[in-house]
Amino acid sequence: MVTIREVEKVDAKLVAAYKKLIPQLSSSSLPPSEAELTKIVDSDSSTILVAEDDGVILGSMTLVTFQIPTGVRAWIEDVVVDNTARGKGVGWALNEYAIRLAEQMGAKTIDLTSRPTRETANRLYQRLGFTPRETNVYRYTVD
Repeated sequence: MVTIREVEKVDAKLVAAYKKLIPQLSSSSLPPSEAELTKIVDSDSSTILVAEDDGVILGSMTLVTFQIPTGVRAWIEDVVVDNTARGKGVGWALNEYAIRLAEQMGAKTIDLTSRPTRETANRLYQRLGFTPRETNVYRYTVD
């Protein structure tokens, strides 16, 4: 049975899980170090969620919440489910937990982005109630 928990402390199991999961999410990003994960966990604006089954981490995501003049904003970032666990409800469970947590934190909306090639993930987000927005997403890359 899959359970979702908020990470409160970084340990070797979490670092190892990210070494396995991040390459499944991005071919251009290195897995975070223990120090980098600790910064995320210690941040007031970020919450790492992990999905576990019998103590094995099967997936993760980061919920980012922050206050701006127009209200509390929430973003779901870096959602990844291990290849061996896809199609078993892990992504659904992570997102449902994140949605409830963002609501508790006062967010009125929750945003996320997903590449069009991630067809299964996009269908999941739509089933969860996320709707595409008419907006331009811009990126500035710092050298």
